[in-house]
Amino acid sequence: MTFEIELSGRTRRVSIERADDRPGRFRVSVDGMPRLVDACRVGEFGISLLFPGDSHAGITVDLAPGTARGEVLAHVAGRTIPITVNGRRSGRSRAEAGGAAHGEQKVTAPMPGRVVRVLVAHGEDVVARQPVVVVEAMKMENELRSPKAGRVKDVAVQAGTSVEAGRVLIVIE
Repeated sequence: MTFEIELSGRTRRVSIERADDRPGRFRVSVDGMPRLVDACRVGEFGISLLFPGDSHAGITVDLAPGTARGEVLAHVAGRTIPITVNGRRSGRSRAEAGGAAHGEQKVTAPMPGRVVRVLVAHGEDVVARQPVVVVEAMKMENELRSPKAGRVKDVAVQAGTSVEAGRVLIVIE
C-alpha cells in the first residue's frame, strides 16, 4: 500500500509491503529509498517500529493515533512529531467545499481498510455531506460522506468487508 504523509511541512510518498523472511518485518520505501522495518503492536492502538541493520539501527519509532482526522503521532527520541497521512485526500472534498456534484457519484475507499458501518441502504435519499459509510484504516475510523444530495443507487459493501484503496463502496445518483 502507498500513502502520502506530511511531516514537518514536507510531503513524502511512503509505500509498505510485507517482507517474506519473517513475521512483523516490512519493506518500507520513503520517496523511493527502501528500508527493512520490524513492527509490533504496542497497546490497543500503538505500533513500534525498529530499523534493523541500517544507519537507523537501534532507533525505535512509536506510532499512535493523533487527535485530528488522518493524524498519526510519532514518538522518536523523546520528541512527539505529528504526521498527516494522505492529507491531500483528507482535505476538503468537493462536497465539503460546497461544490455541486453532478451525475452519478461514487464514494470510494481512501485507503485499504475494513468497513465498520454502512449508514445508508439502497434506494434511500441522502443529502450532501451526509455520512454514508465508516471505514477503519490504520486503527482510525474514517466517516465517508455523500458528495451530493440524491438517492443511493448501490451499496457494494457491508460491515466487516475488507477493502482496498479506490474500491467503490456506495454509488449516489
